[in-house]
Order: sequence, then C-alpha cells, then structure tokens
Amino acid sequence: MDNKLAQMAADNFLNKGYSCSESIVQAAIDLNMVPKELLSVATSFSGGMGSGCLCGAIAGSQIVLGYLFGKGKTNTARALAPEGASAHVADVVHGPCSSQAPVAPARALAKEFIEEFKKTHRATCCRVLTAGLDFHSPERKKHCVNMVESCANILSTMLEREMSKV
Repeated sequence: MDNKLAQMAADNFLNKGYSCSESIVQAAIDLNMVPKELLSVATSFSGGMGSGCLCGAIAGSQIVLGYLFGKGKTNTARALAPEGASAHVADVVHGPCSSQAPVAPARALAKEFIEEFKKTHRATCCRVLTAGLDFHSPERKKHCVNMVESCANILSTMLEREMSKV
C-alpha cells in the first residue's frame, strides 16, 4: 500500500482509536482536504450507523466526497488544485459554463464509489461484510482495516482522477 490516504486511515483505525468512518475523515483532515469539524459528523456513521447498515468506511468516504463535490462547491477543484492551476478549474466541478445551474457531481461520484466498492466486496452493508465475525475479535478488526484501506484507495483514486482534469 503506497497510498498516503489509505496508510493514514489504516493507522487511524488500528492505532489511534478512530472508528472506520472517522478513520477515513481524519486522514482527509490530516491531508488538508476537509475541515476538522467533519470528524464529529463521521462519528455517527461508525459500525453501520450503529445498526449494521452501510459500512462506516464507505460512509466516511462519502462524507469526504460530499464535502468536496456537493451542492454549492464551485471552488472545490481550485481548493484542491496545486498552486498555479488553470483559472477554469471550476469546470472540473461543474462542467463547462452554461445558462443552467450546475448539478453537484457528488451524487455521480457517490454512485461510482459504491459500484467500485461492490466490484471487490459485493455488498456495502456492514452486517453482511462482517458476517460471522465477533464484534470485538481481532479477526473483525483485521477485516475492518481492510475495508478502511479499500475505501481510502478508491477515494484516493477518484480524487486523483478528478484533479487530473484540472
């Protein structure tokens, strides 16, 4: 694993006491992608939102995507772009200028993320992904760190691709 986001997220989960969703968001915070206030948002998405539904690592990734590419984020690409990037970087987020209001790309990216995750893991439900693993077992911890790494890798790949459009 050579992906910085994935390395940091895995370390957050394994060694720093963060949950699956918090681990992804905290890594994005540490890389200055999102504000620190998003960490508290991520807390309620842990463990399938407390009910075993959506995998928390997926939810944490979706929080980052939503923050960066959600409604009203006209300057996302500019904020993420290296200094000296094109003056038209907002086109990456909203497409070429048009007379119609732009549609936030977060929904399309969210769907793409889920589809990519399912290619490897077939399901997104925490209960399904961790079936047969005791909640506090080392086996589940190992399995969940793999989910965190997988999500961080997908997220990182998507963000790198979006930045290459700048």
